[in-house]
Amino acid sequence: MKKFYITTAIAYVNAPPHIGFAYELILADVLARWHRLRDEYVFFLTGTDDNAEKNEEAAKRARKDVKDFVDENSEKFKELCKKLNISYNNFIRTTESKHKIAARKIFELAYENGDIYKGKYKGLYCQGCEAFYTEKELVNGKCPEHNTEPILLEEESYFFRLSKYKNKIIKLVESKDFIIPKEKKNEILSRLKDDELNDLSVSRINKEWGIITPIDNNHVIYVWFDALINYLSGIDYPDGQKFNEYWPADIHLIGKGINWFHSVIWPAMLMSARIKTPKTILVHGYLTVNGQKIGKSLGNVIDPNYFIENYGVDALRYYLIREIPFGQDGDVNEEIIKSRINNELANELGNLVSRVIALVGKNFKGRLNSSEIDKKLASKLDLDKINSYVDKFEFHNTISEIFKFIAECNKYVNEEKPWEKNGKELEKILYNLLESLRIISILISPFMPETSDKINRQLGIKKGLLKDCKFSMIKSYKISKGGILFKKIE
Repeated sequence: MKKFYITTAIAYVNAPPHIGFAYELILADVLARWHRLRDEYVFFLTGTDDNAEKNEEAAKRARKDVKDFVDENSEKFKELCKKLNISYNNFIRTTESKHKIAARKIFELAYENGDIYKGKYKGLYCQGCEAFYTEKELVNGKCPEHNTEPILLEEESYFFRLSKYKNKIIKLVESKDFIIPKEKKNEILSRLKDDELNDLSVSRINKEWGIITPIDNNHVIYVWFDALINYLSGIDYPDGQKFNEYWPADIHLIGKGINWFHSVIWPAMLMSARIKTPKTILVHGYLTVNGQKIGKSLGNVIDPNYFIENYGVDALRYYLIREIPFGQDGDVNEEIIKSRINNELANELGNLVSRVIALVGKNFKGRLNSSEIDKKLASKLDLDKINSYVDKFEFHNTISEIFKFIAECNKYVNEEKPWEKNGKELEKILYNLLESLRIISILISPFMPETSDKINRQLGIKKGLLKDCKFSMIKSYKISKGGILFKKIE
C-alpha cells in the first residue's frame, strides 16, 4: 500500500488560534482525507510550537507560569482541530520528551559532522519571527511579516554551517515539485542565487525556556532549529517504526512567510544529519482582512469559532477551499460565506438530497432495488478531471467540478420529471439519482465530512472510497429521511 505523510506547520501558542491557522488545518485535512479515499497509508501530523521565546514573553505579560500558559493555549489549538473535524494522526508538542530527544539528536549529529561551531552574533532580530534580518530584507526599516522595527542583538551563539550546503540546496530547489507553487520556488531561488548564504545562529544563551543543547548547558536550541524537527519527532524519530514507514514527508504544508525556513534551512539540517529531505514544500497564501494579512501581532485576528458557531463547520471548510485558489491570498468576507451557503450548499446540494430522498420515500416506501444505469447521467461525472485537480492542488476547481455534477443531477431531475413517472421508469430514474448521491457523498467527504456522513445515513450506506465512484455498486437501498443539510441564511 502506498504511504502518504503530510504535515502542517506547528503553531505558536503565544495566543489562541486564528482563522489563518484554521485554513491551513483544513487544507491539510482535505489532502489527508483525499489520499485515504485513494486507499493509501496516510499519516497526518499537526501540533504546537511550545518553546518559542515569544510564548515565554506572552506568559510573562499574562503573569502566568510559562508551562501552564503554553499548556492552556496548546489545548485551544487541539480543541479547534476537534471543532474543524481535522483527522490528524498525531498532535505533536515541542515540550514532549520524545521531541526534546529528537531535537538534541539532530543538533548533536550536525555538531559531530562539523557543522556546528561557537561564535558571536550581531544582527537585527524580530521577536515576532524569532529570526534575524539583513537591512536588505527589511521594508522601510521594518520586518516584512510584522511591520515592526527589529532590535539590534549581539550575543554568544552556536552557528550551523548553512553556507556549506548552498549548492546542494539550489540543486534541490531547482528540482521538479520541491516547492509548489512555482512563484514561491522562484522567490527562494532568486534569494539563494543573489545573496550570500550566511551561517545560521542556532542557540540562545542563558535562556530559561527551551531545549538545552547537548553540547553546552548554558545554551538552548534556537526555536526554528528545534521546531522544524517536529516533523521527525512526530513520527517517533530516531528509533520508531513510524519514522521508517513514513519518512520522507510527502508534503510539508506551510504559509508563505516561513517558506525560507522549510525550503532552505530544514533541508540543510537534514543533509547534515544524513537524513532524506522532504518531497514537497507546499506553500499557501495568507488570509487577509481588507487586504491586510491576519496576524496575532498585527491585532486583526479573526476567531474561527465565530464562523463555526454561526455558519457550521462544513460551510466554513467549503467557503475557504472554494473561495481561495491555492497559493493565493484570500480576503475573508462574511457576505460571500452567506451567499455560498444559500446558493450552492442549500439550493444545489441540500435541495437535491431532500428531493430524491422524499421521492423514494413517497413512491417506494424508502426501499429501492438496483436498476438500469442511465449513461446520459453517468457520463456527466468526470472522475479523472476531479482527481487531476487534486494532484495539481487546485482544490477550488476540484469542488467546482464536483458541483458541476451536482448541477447535472438537478438538471436530470427537472428534465426527467420523476413526479410524473411510475413503475420501472420511475425506479430507474431514482436509482440513478441515489447512486449519484452516494458518489457525491464520497467526493465531498474530504471537504465536508459531516455533510457526507449525513447523506450516507439517509442513504443507509457506509462511506466508500474513490474506487467506489462508479454506478451500479449498491444492489438495494433502504433510505431514511434526515434533517435539512444546510439552512438558508436570512
